[in-house]
Amino acid sequence: MTFNSDIDNPEQPDAKPAKGKTATRRKARSLAMQALYQWHMAGQSINEIEAQFRVDNDFSGVDGGYFSEILHGVPSLKTELDELLVPCLDRPLDELDPVELAILRLSLFELRNRVDVPYRVVINEGIELAKVYGATDGHKFVNGVLDKLAPQLREAEVRANKR
Repeated sequence: MTFNSDIDNPEQPDAKPAKGKTATRRKARSLAMQALYQWHMAGQSINEIEAQFRVDNDFSGVDGGYFSEILHGVPSLKTELDELLVPCLDRPLDELDPVELAILRLSLFELRNRVDVPYRVVINEGIELAKVYGATDGHKFVNGVLDKLAPQLREAEVRANKR
């Protein structure tokens, strides 16, 4: 499946396009989510998918290292990420929309492994991905799940932001 949306151009007329590192990471997340979706649906090897994405997409405005880190990191931690996810779900994991599952796994990976990215940014980026690629109200579901997981994975940061 090919996704033809540009996450920097959401359907909000007053949205400002991201710049610099924010923009390159946003594009990396978008491509990584699409690649993780493909991995989940087609079962191809991660290296094969990464090679295909690098050939088929313009990576000049993409943080390629971040894309690769997410793309290889999520599958290597799939079991652990899914174990964190399951208690926060209102349905079995295998009943989740595959796009939302890819977004949740990607976001959980960032919450768990990239403490340099503020948890609010991780949640917001997950919501934006769901708005662009997910089902009609998928962003609300993604937001609810990530809101439950953030205090568990970033307890001190969440507590500090509530002051």
